[in-house]
Amino acid sequence: MIVRKLRLERGWSQEQLADFSGVSVRTIQRMERGKRVGLETLKCLAAVFETDVKSLQPETMMSTQDVNTPDANTAEKVHLSKREREAMEYVRDLKSFYANLISYAITIPILVYINVVLYPEVIWVTWTALGWGCGVAFHGLVVYEVLKFRGTTWERRQIEKRLSR
Repeated sequence: MIVRKLRLERGWSQEQLADFSGVSVRTIQRMERGKRVGLETLKCLAAVFETDVKSLQPETMMSTQDVNTPDANTAEKVHLSKREREAMEYVRDLKSFYANLISYAITIPILVYINVVLYPEVIWVTWTALGWGCGVAFHGLVVYEVLKFRGTTWERRQIEKRLSR
């Protein structure tokens, strides 16, 4: 995620970053999704962004350290604010919802066709469409925060509950 932020600040595409760093586009995509990558990859990207390797690692990325804290590497480190993390989480959830919706919109018509052509006497596709449709609808309500199932207060309570064990 931090790589994406740095890349976008410079106005580079993933392909351009891949050319500059010598890292594959696929590896950059995986890293931007929060997947772990090797130390050599981190070194290549750190050289391109003119920063240290630690600032690109996931543990540092979500650091809540104050940027104003005196530190020799503070100018080189990039931290995500709470607002940026929440925005990135929202976009990730929204992307997941759209992927779910698109797969529903593509799969259900195919299943309807199969049902009508191969098994016209039994309309089984309605149960699939209804079940999956309810799931997609619930997913949308949660993502668009119509239902406050996963708010920050809920998350905080769950974390405190887990830590008190």
